[in-house]
Amino acid sequence: MAAAAENPGGSVAEIDPTYVDDPDGYVPPEAIRGAWVVDGSGQLTGEYEKNPRHGVPQDDFGKLTDPDHWLGWVGGDPAAAVRKGIEESLRAQAADAVVQWIKILETPRFLTGGRPRADAEEVLVVTRAAFAAPFALSVWTARHGRSVLLGVFSWAAVNLATPEARKDRYWFDLGVGLDWAGERLHERIYEVDGREGGGEGGADGR
Repeated sequence: MAAAAENPGGSVAEIDPTYVDDPDGYVPPEAIRGAWVVDGSGQLTGEYEKNPRHGVPQDDFGKLTDPDHWLGWVGGDPAAAVRKGIEESLRAQAADAVVQWIKILETPRFLTGGRPRADAEEVLVVTRAAFAAPFALSVWTARHGRSVLLGVFSWAAVNLATPEARKDRYWFDLGVGLDWAGERLHERIYEVDGREGGGEGGADGR
């Protein structure tokens, strides 16, 4: 009733503690059992709407894979590749870390660089690429139990035109926003191969 009074004209959600420990933190849509409808004066109407999506939270990489942006450099299954990268980042901190679910929260920032092909200057040969993707995830470790984490996962790769010399690096930044991580993509993409900045043109970032 107190929550209803604070949300006139809205609703009060019922959170399933099976999947979320802190209802004031990030709550995946599947963890909402339903919601009580609140009238314009902040009173409960008695109407309760069940959430048809209620259940075990699932991965959601739609905001990474749906944009019309080339991700061939991360492999044939970008969602699986990013999940693996996030898992590796977590297991570097806790070897027994188990990722329960991951959700990409916003369209990532992308950065792609290249050079004109020698025999066709109108064709760009991609030599480096990177992205920064904001996420929410649930991870379990023996020491800490379940934790819901928010942050940005970034991935940069260089020497894409010469696979034998390719280098990749991940960044797993907790508690930061997309703007912060996006502003660092340019310097990070050159950091991977030891440069201070500059290089091939043809950059495309958003």
